[in-house]
Amino acid sequence: MNQENTIVANFAISYFRYLDENGICSKELPAYLQDPQHIEKLYKMMAKTRIFDKKAITLQRTGKLGTYPSTLGQEAICVGIGAAMKKEDVLCPYYREYGAQFWRGVRMEEILLYWGGDEIGSAFKDNPHDFPICVPIASQCLHAVGAAFAFQYRQEKRAVVATIGDGGTSRGDFYEALGVAGVWKLPVVFVINNNQWAISVAREKQTASETLAQKGIACGVPSLQVDGNDIFAVTQKVEEALARARNGEGSTLIEAITYRMCDHTTADDASRYRPEAELKAHEKFDPIKRVKQYLLSKGDWDEARESKMIESFTQEVNDAVARYLETPTPPAEVMFEHLYATLPRAYEAQYQALKEGTK
Repeated sequence: MNQENTIVANFAISYFRYLDENGICSKELPAYLQDPQHIEKLYKMMAKTRIFDKKAITLQRTGKLGTYPSTLGQEAICVGIGAAMKKEDVLCPYYREYGAQFWRGVRMEEILLYWGGDEIGSAFKDNPHDFPICVPIASQCLHAVGAAFAFQYRQEKRAVVATIGDGGTSRGDFYEALGVAGVWKLPVVFVINNNQWAISVAREKQTASETLAQKGIACGVPSLQVDGNDIFAVTQKVEEALARARNGEGSTLIEAITYRMCDHTTADDASRYRPEAELKAHEKFDPIKRVKQYLLSKGDWDEARESKMIESFTQEVNDAVARYLETPTPPAEVMFEHLYATLPRAYEAQYQALKEGTK
């Protein structure tokens, strides 16, 4: 036998989707995804997330919100994750998962408070076990494996979802988390939002990997790709991965292929580096249009209901904005009071100086 030609491992990555760009289903949906009411709920949450997102950008442009990262065009990933999770699971989000957070009970004004610079905004009143939004790149993956180990140690049938962008998968934190999750079979699901751009760096220029999913294989973590603009595919594959995790079968890595139809944040101008033609080419894959077209084709939606929905969500968002703007600005020392259970000695002088300065 020629030893040089002996295959010793399989590194294949599968790709999965139900809906094409015209909203046509290519295969039979699972029973729970055939329920028109459930599909309508998914569609409405995606639409609500987009209306909120548009309003948040307007607030930033008028000086009423800090730097804000939009989730435009990526709503199927976050809503699919939220729909697949159980209440007792834990979400470790990066900064484009508003749809998942809304699904899990986080209030719109809490998201606005966070981006407005109020640390108290991360204390989600109706969802105290989920982690705050994580702006540092990839560190939330380590938080996720820590929480997952706690569930495993306490023999609780709960799981953790960690989300990360494509650029974050080049960070050491990501690989370290995958290594631990793989060898200890931790109940954690990693979802990569591959929107093709790590700020202004194209995906093919920041990693030589043929796929991002294959990064999990080296750590013994089952890995796959889904169409991240297909709400059905995202929901189904995240739900399957969470079931594996809760049953003690270990971690899964899911690479959700999508496209960032917005700037990286409101501090960015994507027109300086992203070809306009590329953006236009991806507009036909808009995740909200696809599921709307599916509902229309089944006779489960119409334009009258669409108008009523938009009016209702616009009012809901405006009410949340009013509550955000009416929230008093907290004193500066609050950032210490809500960051540590016990304040480290190195920060005590700064804390006291802030307290005395605000008297």
